[in-house]
Amino acid sequence: MSFKLTDYEAYDFANRRHIGPAPQEMAEMLKTIGYKTLDELIDDTVPPAIRQKAALDWGDAMSERDALHHMKKIAKKNKVLTSLIGQGYHGTTTPAPILRNILENPAWYTAYTPYQPEISQGRLEALLNFQTMVSDFTGLEIANASLLDEATAAAEAMAMAKRAGKSKSNAASFFVDKFCHPQTIAVIKTRAEPLGIDVTVADPADMEAGAHFGAIFQYPGTNGHVRDFTAQIAALHEHKAIAVVAADILSLALLKSPGEMGADIAIGSTQRFGVPMGYGGPHAAYMATTDKLKRSMPGRIIGVSVDSRGNKAMRLALQTREQHIRREKANSNVCTAQALLAVIASMYAVYHGPDGIKAIAQSVHRKTSRLAKGLEEAGFNVAPEVFFDTITVEVGSLQGVVMQAAVNNGVNLRKVGEDRVGISLDEQTRPETIEAVWRAFGIDKKDDSKANREYRLPDAMLRETEYLTHPIFHMNRAEAEITRYMRRLADRDLALDRAMIPLGSCTMKLNATIEMIPVTWPEFGDLHPFVPADQALGYSEMIADLNDKLCQITGYDAISQQPNSGAQGEYAGLLTIRGYHASRGEAHRNVCLIPTSAHGTNPASAQMVGWKVVPVQADDKGNIDVADFRAKAEKHSDDLAACMITYPSTHGVFEETVQEICQITHDHGGQVYIDGANMNAMVGLARPGDVGGDVSHLNLHKTFCIPHGGGGPGMGPIGVKAHLTAHLPGHPEYAGAVGPVSAAPFGSPSILPVSWAYVLLMGGAGLTQATKVAILNANYIAASLKDDYDILYTAENGRVAHECILDTRPLDDSAHVTVDDIAKRLIDNGFHAPTMSWPVAGTLMVEPTESEPKAEIDRFITAMKDIRNEVRDIEAGKIDAENNPLKNAPHTVEDLVGDWDRPYSREQACFPAGAFRVDKYWSPVNRVDNVYGDRNLICTCPPMEDYAEEE
Repeated sequence: MSFKLTDYEAYDFANRRHIGPAPQEMAEMLKTIGYKTLDELIDDTVPPAIRQKAALDWGDAMSERDALHHMKKIAKKNKVLTSLIGQGYHGTTTPAPILRNILENPAWYTAYTPYQPEISQGRLEALLNFQTMVSDFTGLEIANASLLDEATAAAEAMAMAKRAGKSKSNAASFFVDKFCHPQTIAVIKTRAEPLGIDVTVADPADMEAGAHFGAIFQYPGTNGHVRDFTAQIAALHEHKAIAVVAADILSLALLKSPGEMGADIAIGSTQRFGVPMGYGGPHAAYMATTDKLKRSMPGRIIGVSVDSRGNKAMRLALQTREQHIRREKANSNVCTAQALLAVIASMYAVYHGPDGIKAIAQSVHRKTSRLAKGLEEAGFNVAPEVFFDTITVEVGSLQGVVMQAAVNNGVNLRKVGEDRVGISLDEQTRPETIEAVWRAFGIDKKDDSKANREYRLPDAMLRETEYLTHPIFHMNRAEAEITRYMRRLADRDLALDRAMIPLGSCTMKLNATIEMIPVTWPEFGDLHPFVPADQALGYSEMIADLNDKLCQITGYDAISQQPNSGAQGEYAGLLTIRGYHASRGEAHRNVCLIPTSAHGTNPASAQMVGWKVVPVQADDKGNIDVADFRAKAEKHSDDLAACMITYPSTHGVFEETVQEICQITHDHGGQVYIDGANMNAMVGLARPGDVGGDVSHLNLHKTFCIPHGGGGPGMGPIGVKAHLTAHLPGHPEYAGAVGPVSAAPFGSPSILPVSWAYVLLMGGAGLTQATKVAILNANYIAASLKDDYDILYTAENGRVAHECILDTRPLDDSAHVTVDDIAKRLIDNGFHAPTMSWPVAGTLMVEPTESEPKAEIDRFITAMKDIRNEVRDIEAGKIDAENNPLKNAPHTVEDLVGDWDRPYSREQACFPAGAFRVDKYWSPVNRVDNVYGDRNLICTCPPMEDYAEEE
């Protein structure tokens, strides 16, 4: 036997790790489609006019070992000090069982948003726990799960107050407590300005209640003040205005709740419940409100319903994807939540329980009291007199000296004004930390944790109401018990570690383990977002390198990593365009052309920047109707701000007219926003910046491998052409022409190592190959199923891009089998359904991605063919039209072992052709009753006796 030595190719990594089909399998798939080579298929699919001329090239692809070594070397350029900066970010400890079994567990981080509730019961229960936790701490009836960060939650609360408030004066002003965190004030101002909302920033003591439709108060204040806002809230209510409280959730273990003050809305961050600071994110923000305002609340709400057997089952309730229904009239453009981080925070509460959380809060407060007393005894002026975990110290002209002395002792403090230093303690603060702070002030003193246990909280503000009363928060604290609980929840779900999730437009591709490893390195996880720049050089280098590669991939000149979701990327991109028009004296441009097939977040985002949405029709092939587009561009020429298009189209086709659409827009003075949702069909083949785009957002949680995490985290950075760079989002910590859209300067940077690792490991050639195989896999599915289902939209030559739409509407006509029936039957086959009823009602949009091997794709094809045969049996009268495997899907173990009176076998019910027999996934519940859930809305954990009664 002889061996032939060959040069290492970038594709080698992709073949072994990221790209599913092996070369021989690709040949078989190409044969099915009717091509000899992959390049022939690509040449026939991607229009020649848009193909990029230069190949992606930033050097050789790295091996896994070399990539980790390189990333570690860069990460070590970050200096991990103890940050006591506060400002909404705090040191915290992720309990080891949660770190290992959730954050580092693909059963949790590869799951999708729970739009199919039957296969999401585990994460839905964890998120219901989150809502219960938030509702308990805030003293308000309804909570969501969740929002992006505290600052954007505050902005959402302002918009909610504007919608829901009935202020007598019809005021256009929103009051903001001057003691709110600076980044919160900045994001509120960004959001308010395009909507014509005046923002008044002042001391709550000076608030004129009748002059505002709503107000927000920070509790405790950014400088540590603990104030009771009951009087201010009552004054607002006299004028039918809405009161919002931004509350530190740990402090609420000791302090009077916002609900007890009369607040209508409470918002905040759950970061300090076990989620690393991560240089700013991702962290789950919370929002809670009164029952009467629940239908105005943005974001996702988990509700309790019943399944077809009457058993309790959870689901998304009320506003689920409401922006796709209401479009520009939606409550918000919120699409991505921070589900994975909300799960971690909820498990932190389960892990510690109410007594543990209270003990942590008491410990933090006592440490702060000891620190303050030591400073006071040394003669320093410490404020405020009452506080929870934050104080400021008057140091006059020595401010810089003290802060540098603290750094020399391994501690970061906060600059407050010109003469004070801020200090915020947390659960990780040790006696050595307190002593290091004292040394920075010239105090040589030992900290004795037993010597001083005094409180600095007023008796009238101490909490008397209970929280975390549900039995789930009183679980046995043995690690065996909580580990098994997390495992039970994970086993109820279907994530990418079990099966393909072929969701069109959502790009559920591999989140390679090697790419995930750096996320939990302390060099990335333990940095406060506002540390001095010289402590974050590793982050700076990583972000700059990733941005350079993304610019090469997209054809844009600059990237902003600040938006921490795709929808927020849309918003940031449109703000950038808006700023550009204003800089040219054309601030009147406010019309946005959007195809009717666009993502619902597109028109919602346009509305948020104060623009008027003008829909553009699609032709009978699903493409943008160029004549309608041109007519509307001409009609609104004087006021045209932008168009928003998705490429390839939301129908899964490379439209030949995309450059014409861009040119028409530019001819009439508008800018082109190309939605990056379908970038997985373009990387290495075509660049939106070359096609005619001026700005695009990139879903790093899609194309660039950041996990979906059950609905979040996300990252939606925007790329822009050179003329727009001056108008990218800024931040209070940095310069910028446009205000910030996120709390942290770089959004959720601790997950950027995932995308960085991906581009390093794949190299330009590997990324291009991945795109080609994504197109191959989609066309293979379309070719294999075209005799069973109509492929709704294709190009002239019959090809699709990276996804295809299966038209299931004829089955409803012939057999009364709906798209829901097919989706639920796929669960019996062990699959998450493709995207349902979007962009066309009654259809399934399928995107296999490049990551899926041929065997898994074939299993899906087998399942879909078997479903079609079951429909044929209904059409032929062989199966009852109402009592059949499709109408009764999904089938559970209870169906398998219980009484059986159905006119088909248990074998057919539970083991259809696509299902594994040994490793079969069993849905934990039967089909969930959505209508019952909305009519009987329960958004917190039901009492345990309810479950006992069921048994």
